[in-house]
Amino acid sequence: MEKIKIFVEDLLSSWGMSESAATVVRFVALVIIAVLLAWAAGYLCRKIVPLVGKLTRRTENKWDNVIFNRRVLVSASNIVPAIVVWQLLPWVFYEFPVVQEILKRITAIYITIMSVKTIVVFLDSFKYLEHQRRSSTQQYLHTFMGVLKIIIIFIAVIIVISIIINRNPLAIIAGLGATSAILMLVFQDTIVGLVAGIRLTSNDMLNKGDWITVPKAGANGTVEEMTLTTVKIRNFDNTIVTVSPKTLVDDSFQNWIGMQQGDGRRVKRLIYIDFRSIRVADDALKTSLVKKGYCTEKEVKGDQINLNLYRRYMERYIAAREEVNTDMMLMVRQLEATSTGLPVEFYFFLKDKEWVTYEHQLYDILSWAYAMAQEFGLVIYEQLMEPQAPTPSLP
Repeated sequence: MEKIKIFVEDLLSSWGMSESAATVVRFVALVIIAVLLAWAAGYLCRKIVPLVGKLTRRTENKWDNVIFNRRVLVSASNIVPAIVVWQLLPWVFYEFPVVQEILKRITAIYITIMSVKTIVVFLDSFKYLEHQRRSSTQQYLHTFMGVLKIIIIFIAVIIVISIIINRNPLAIIAGLGATSAILMLVFQDTIVGLVAGIRLTSNDMLNKGDWITVPKAGANGTVEEMTLTTVKIRNFDNTIVTVSPKTLVDDSFQNWIGMQQGDGRRVKRLIYIDFRSIRVADDALKTSLVKKGYCTEKEVKGDQINLNLYRRYMERYIAAREEVNTDMMLMVRQLEATSTGLPVEFYFFLKDKEWVTYEHQLYDILSWAYAMAQEFGLVIYEQLMEPQAPTPSLP
């Protein structure tokens, strides 16, 4: 730049310009040259961005495609023209020290802000390396990235303030001791969220992609995002519920990942049998059950209760269905009698845990259980509503 300045001065002198006119022309020429050099640097960087993208796509690794994505490279390329301008300011405005100092501070602030933006975009790129369900290690990394972004932004604010007031950033940081209580109050949610997030991930209580139920918050869906201060849950009706990590740690919530990763999804349903239909099976009922293949002759020998025969039949029926996991608990049992009939509980596990398929298979089995009850002389309890007396009309 010094050679360019000397060349411009010699050129203007050879043209015979006056000193005042030469000063103005020289200043304008140097400004134009500085602007062109900065534009050329930015243009060159923008041309390099697609080349870097092509190189990363040719590699077998996925991480370089994500980390060095277009957003990161474009954000980084925006810093280069400002650096060129910052380097050329002493040569362009050497006759205007006050203007030079103001422009240097403005350029330094711009470089600081754009550098922080590039770092934040770079850190955000790591989330694209995650799968549908975030592992504990990935959650730790995600939490650490959130803390790191806060620290970087905090340091950038200190640097910007130091540039504006022309002070050493370390002196400003040293003077923040008196305001530590205020900072603790400002970042209270962040600190509490960080501690709660570490507790959630260290105990493997929650990860991105888990199906959870939080009754107090009205949440029943999949965890879409976990940050320092919020856990975003998409309910099955596509509504979004936001819960703080502290709420999940302090209160109880239900995580269905054990069921999703297990060998089956539990079915636990009750049907209520009318007490008046429970009786000793007579010969006609026994003959009908044997003839239809619901029971064997050995099972109906002697005095047999129709409810017991029904229970054995339903256990065999459920165990014979291919969608039921017979390696897990399977039983039909009687619970404590109630005023609304005798509860009979069906307890078993279905292999397919997908919601729609699960409900359809459950529907088929229980529909058969309802229909077969009458074959054993049983009646499903149904409470009849007493008719209400008509309201007398006013005279």
